[in-house]
Amino acid sequence: MTASRGRVLAPLILIIISLSCGETYRPVAFPITPTPPDPGATHFALVVNQNGASTPGTVTEIDVSGDSALSVVKVGLGPVHVATTPDGSRIYSANKLEDTVSAYSSSPPSLPVIPVTITLPPGSAPVFVHTTQNSTMYVANYGTGTIAHIPTSSNIVSSLISLGAGAKPIALAETPDGRKLYSVNQGNGTATAINTVDFSVNATVATGTSPVWAAARSDSARVYVLDGAAGTIYAIDTASDTVVSSSAAAGTGANFMFYEKTRNRLYVTNPSANTLTILDASTDALNVFAVLPVQNPVSVTALPDGSRAYIASAFSTGTTVSSQVAVVDAFSGTFTGAIISLPTVPAVCDPTSTRFRVFVAAAAGSSKVYVTNCDAGSTAIINTIATVAGPPDTLALTLPAPAGNPQPTPTNPNPAPAPQSPVFTLTGP
Repeated sequence: MTASRGRVLAPLILIIISLSCGETYRPVAFPITPTPPDPGATHFALVVNQNGASTPGTVTEIDVSGDSALSVVKVGLGPVHVATTPDGSRIYSANKLEDTVSAYSSSPPSLPVIPVTITLPPGSAPVFVHTTQNSTMYVANYGTGTIAHIPTSSNIVSSLISLGAGAKPIALAETPDGRKLYSVNQGNGTATAINTVDFSVNATVATGTSPVWAAARSDSARVYVLDGAAGTIYAIDTASDTVVSSSAAAGTGANFMFYEKTRNRLYVTNPSANTLTILDASTDALNVFAVLPVQNPVSVTALPDGSRAYIASAFSTGTTVSSQVAVVDAFSGTFTGAIISLPTVPAVCDPTSTRFRVFVAAAAGSSKVYVTNCDAGSTAIINTIATVAGPPDTLALTLPAPAGNPQPTPTNPNPAPAPQSPVFTLTGP
């Protein structure tokens, strides 16, 4: 009886206190923070499109979340490679056939973009642009054996770094901490270590007879150089600029190497041996994690989350080219069984002048993979996650390259403009 009376009086007492204070009770609402937008909406991919030897090429910027072209920017003659600053704010295209670099902002334009043209010395033949710093861009000049240093604040060449007699720089790798730049040099079979503070040459390291690619480890302690002639991978200690290992190999004819930082691995394609070699980069021994049979692989990428790798292959009969992408489970180093086939198309690209007939890159958010197809004149977009359109690792759509030069034939002297030829793709931050 007493307990019951207490339960009745307690609410009345609270009401009296509230009224005596001149306050009216109101419920308190706690806001629920909505799920933020998909960060993939800020990601982009860049595609380099060639347009013949006498007409400027283009760089297409693709919105990762919308699978649409944000911009198509006219650059110089014979663009072969593209790079962005780490913050993604600036884009640079190496235009091999006219000795220039095109520079412009990556912001979606409201008006047509007119890039700044950075002129290099005659005969430079720039083939590679690269940086890990927002303030600087480096250009590998294959024709003159030099590296151009371009401050992004001025977009004017401030210095040319000579690589020595016979050097023909073909690829660059800068350590993530921005302290060292390494140039891979064909012609004399070396890698040049450059101090990025004063742009002096620290050392010249022998790296086989035909080095083709380089990659820096995520801790900046090692740079790896791939020699295509022997397939040897040279591990260079960036503190001493000496080779600490050259025992790992991916076979004669290896052409491309990709470093995946999540699992600390190197992926090496070899179209001559029809293999993909996966190496453990956690030690200098570079122990083999897996060797997979892949017909004519020419490029490889891995998702930033470390879950899968994607191998792009191209098969030519002389008159036609077929391409496909095979998927590797990174946990086990085995194929997942997913194979994305691309259409068979007429062979129009010159393999002697086109470094990558097909090239593959993964979006920063691990949601998409992009595959440029030079002969098809298009870029395939692969969904790596399940969508309403289908399961993961399926072709989402194919984006055609911008219209280019007509290609007359004896039976069709006045054809419609053919698409440009995509030769390289890079994903932004």
